[in-house]
Amino acid sequence: MKVLHVGAEIFPLIKTGGLADVMGALPQVLLAQGADVRLVLPGLPAIMAGLAQLRLVCDIGPVFGAARVRLYLGLLAHSGVPAYVVDAPYLYQRAGNPYLDVDGSEWSDNLQRFGLLGWVAAHLGSGELDTDWAPDLVHAHDWHAAMCCAYLAAHPGSAVGSVFTVHNLAYQGLFDASDYHLLGLPARFMEHHALEFHGQLAFMKAGLAYAQRVTTVSPTYAREMATAEFGFGLDGLIRSRGPAAVSGILNGVDRTVWDPQTDALIEANYASRALTGKAQCKAALQQALGLLVDAKAPLLSIVSRLTPQKGLDLLLTVLPDLMALGVQLAVQGTGDANLEAAFMQAADRHPGRMAVCIAYDESLAHRMIAGADMILLPSRFEPCGLTQLYGLRYGTVPVVRRVGGLADTVVDTTPATLADDTATGFVFGPATPAALSGAVERAVRLYRQGGPWRAVMQRAMAQDFSWEHAAQEYMALYADVMGRPID
Repeated sequence: MKVLHVGAEIFPLIKTGGLADVMGALPQVLLAQGADVRLVLPGLPAIMAGLAQLRLVCDIGPVFGAARVRLYLGLLAHSGVPAYVVDAPYLYQRAGNPYLDVDGSEWSDNLQRFGLLGWVAAHLGSGELDTDWAPDLVHAHDWHAAMCCAYLAAHPGSAVGSVFTVHNLAYQGLFDASDYHLLGLPARFMEHHALEFHGQLAFMKAGLAYAQRVTTVSPTYAREMATAEFGFGLDGLIRSRGPAAVSGILNGVDRTVWDPQTDALIEANYASRALTGKAQCKAALQQALGLLVDAKAPLLSIVSRLTPQKGLDLLLTVLPDLMALGVQLAVQGTGDANLEAAFMQAADRHPGRMAVCIAYDESLAHRMIAGADMILLPSRFEPCGLTQLYGLRYGTVPVVRRVGGLADTVVDTTPATLADDTATGFVFGPATPAALSGAVERAVRLYRQGGPWRAVMQRAMAQDFSWEHAAQEYMALYADVMGRPID
């Protein structure tokens, strides 16, 4: 099975969220399971610098507003995975992240930048650009890559299969409908059942409408997307595809990157039956963040984009109640300016008890997850969530809302789940301050009991959310799309 994965970011070269972790880990595991996998990525500076053994595949020429576009093939230096890169300096060689400029504004030409990515992926899929390799199936990730599904659908002779994965339905790639002509698609693709969305053009709809199969990153989120509450106006289209065409495959953890027994970024390594190193990680984190070094104080962490989606305004509301419980709180992330300011002000009010780092720092993220006792994810919606998976692996007990992948991965601690040794965290229902506060209070109460807390930690660390399981499900999905028997 030859599979082409299409995405806009990849760990460790460039990352804004969990999509990069998936693009970095899943192809490696699929290769190990026998698939012939290649990637196609935009020629962003960090991606160009992270490729080795580059060779020119073809000179595409002037398209999508760029005077020079070339396609190269190389190997990702950190993993050896083969990757095509779309070299269009006019569109990609610039500062900022893949989607935003250095001031946090969307690039004004994102339609061309990600239209080109999808166009190249579709033409690779159709066997036009590389005469030595063509995929059986194209797997596009999120709105940035979704247009490849429309371009494939516009080609009557295309026999390549297609899968589209929604990583977060809230980000849809919306553009002015008057710019539709820049995509070079037939007019019928701008109708309501296709790319038109309330008078705009939505890249996300290209994947939802035209991919042979749609997946998302957890089974619960696959069901939630088909509801008005979580569908962001696309629930009707998703329901129209039917449950047979839309499914959820849970993300995994890259164990080469996230493993407390081998992690070189943390103060001390540890395992579920040898937790001394975790105590050292906690003391080191408290000292580094200016918190009181207190082994008995429950240390809660947040490693997150600071956005309303993550329910962090709920946390700010109940912060006085949490402080009254004697907890410490460490926050790392960037995002909404108002939330950033509110957390900084809260930290000023609680010196030694609360610390905030407004930054993306992968090394600090590892230390935050290893050093904390609990990790909070009070999300209003959460397609999968990787942070709670990292927390489980590191014995940092998750406190989460019962939505999306959080509901699929964390078992609430109750008398019954404690008795049958299945509890792995604390789960609450409504997106309300009271529900969040109640879950944290339950967690703190168990933390102070010692033995039962360690049992939950050890059960959490025993969970196996590996990419191997997810890759097996993707291989079965690919075989189903192509009508092939599963080996």
